[in-house]
Amino acid sequence: MTLNYREVHATTRPGPLPAGYHHLHHRAVVGHGPAALAAAGLAVTTWRMHRGTGAHVTADTDRAVVGTRVTVALGLGPARLTAPCEVVWAVDEPHRIGFAYGTLDGHPECGEEAFVVELGEDGAVRFTVTAFSRPGRWYTRLAGPLVPVLQRLYARNCARVLRRITALEAAG
Repeated sequence: MTLNYREVHATTRPGPLPAGYHHLHHRAVVGHGPAALAAAGLAVTTWRMHRGTGAHVTADTDRAVVGTRVTVALGLGPARLTAPCEVVWAVDEPHRIGFAYGTLDGHPECGEEAFVVELGEDGAVRFTVTAFSRPGRWYTRLAGPLVPVLQRLYARNCARVLRRITALEAAG
């Protein structure tokens, strides 16, 4: 399988996201202080946040590193959607932790999504989801405007899960 879009790393560069795609930007405070950053960063990069949303995740590494192949599946039985991806970028800095993955052939969408937590100067830990995507399969084309709505709901759910994980881990 190969990446099914051309604009690799576009979620990690400054400036506008590529034209011709639906854009998603979601940002939420998930905690405060270095312990919260560490807990949130670990949850993001070890797939715990994704699994906490109810998604089934299989990956060929325990942590998101460049080149990791990951499949995220949502739903049950015949209604289960599988989304194969590859980690195209990862960061683990003192004030910023996260990764971006790109869609592979067979994914319902074409594009890239980044999940990053950052510790701000004010001590707040902010979680950001940045993505660009367009339909990659007949059923996502058919779903039309419903797909971006579901993507926004998923990003918000990721933030809720991450806030809960961060509160539990940073306190203990």
